[in-house]
Amino acid sequence: MKRFSFSLQLLLGLVAGLALGFIARAGDVAWLTAVLTEIGKIFVQLLKLAVPPLVFAAVVVSIAGLRNVVGAARLAGKTLLWFLITSLVAVAFGLGLGLLINPGLGVGVSTDGAKAPENAGTWVDFLTGVIPTNIVTAFTELNVLQIVFIAVVLGAAAIAIGEKAEPFLTFNRSLLDLVQKALWWVIRLAPIGTAGLIGKSVAAYGWDLLAPLGKLTAGVYVGCLLVLLVSYPLLLKFVGKVNPITFYRNTWPALELAFVSRSSVGTMPLTQRVTVDRLGVDRDYAAFAVPFGATTKMDGCAAVYPALAAIFVAQVFNVPLGVGEYLLIAFVSVIGSAATAGLTGATVMLTLTLSTVGLPLEGVGLLLAIDPILDMIRTATNVAGQMVVPVLVGRTEGRLDDTVFNAPPQPLDDAPATAPGPAPVPVPA
Repeated sequence: MKRFSFSLQLLLGLVAGLALGFIARAGDVAWLTAVLTEIGKIFVQLLKLAVPPLVFAAVVVSIAGLRNVVGAARLAGKTLLWFLITSLVAVAFGLGLGLLINPGLGVGVSTDGAKAPENAGTWVDFLTGVIPTNIVTAFTELNVLQIVFIAVVLGAAAIAIGEKAEPFLTFNRSLLDLVQKALWWVIRLAPIGTAGLIGKSVAAYGWDLLAPLGKLTAGVYVGCLLVLLVSYPLLLKFVGKVNPITFYRNTWPALELAFVSRSSVGTMPLTQRVTVDRLGVDRDYAAFAVPFGATTKMDGCAAVYPALAAIFVAQVFNVPLGVGEYLLIAFVSVIGSAATAGLTGATVMLTLTLSTVGLPLEGVGLLLAIDPILDMIRTATNVAGQMVVPVLVGRTEGRLDDTVFNAPPQPLDDAPATAPGPAPVPVPA
């Protein structure tokens, strides 16, 4: 397999998964479906296993590393501003498509058996849920938002106390290197995991399930593709001053992995490596922007999808929506992105949107069955946005190396470079 590039290996895994999935579904081969399911399940479990230490160490190191970056506050502010702008554009695409295609009209899906989720996301839950009641449970229950909160506080505290925190920061740099190395081994298994995840989806769902919700499914994919192929390229061309085709050529492996793994956080090591080694973004800035984006920047899961899904639920349950409700959907999508936490699925964000607008939470139950299919393109859109913004900010701040960006893509077969150390970072001319 080493004779093939990593990107080609992922593509071969995708094709193999599609073929095996169709064989399993057409021939009703139960054992093949079970094998594909277990392969995909194990791969996702391996990714999730690394999430708590990876997120914690990455955020601590990136926050503490900002003390060595001149203009760190400006960098952070610009990054957040572009997160908000691109999310607003994405939710506008979602709302526009929803009003155009009316995804819930004429849907022959019974709402009698639909149940509201046991844990519905509300603004109170979101705000209070940011602060953990117990540090241990934040890690054992895999609450990424709480882990980020703890890491940000400790990273800021490490900056405040100075040299006394250096042993703690050294430990986190070592932990980050160890986790990234181990996670890279898992990522190298992605072609096999891809075959399992795609094959299981094809074998388990097929068109029979998608047909009643076809307009919504098509809307989510079209909306995400509009963001990927219209919004981002325009920003890259006119703000980033780079070739969008070169951008997608360089980032393709990360987008492929995001598509099949359905995890922004699980893709984060590859996202960060691509951002630095293929896009030419300054390593120290990328060490902050990529982990920050992997846990808060969700144009697919938190912008396009909730907008379309809210319109779908409103139409299925015959609840009229006005201008005020559409503005609320846009507000929730832009501000509440962190609620998705970078893990598979967007149920929390959807329940947060529906509860804010006053729509029946039972609508979530109608969408859970096809959520894995929708989550693939959503996550790919998330990860693309997490790389677009560092390029835009890097350009405006002189932290983008055009030589690296335009060079032939660096191979991704070896383990990623280690985390940046505490050495001061010179300001590029």
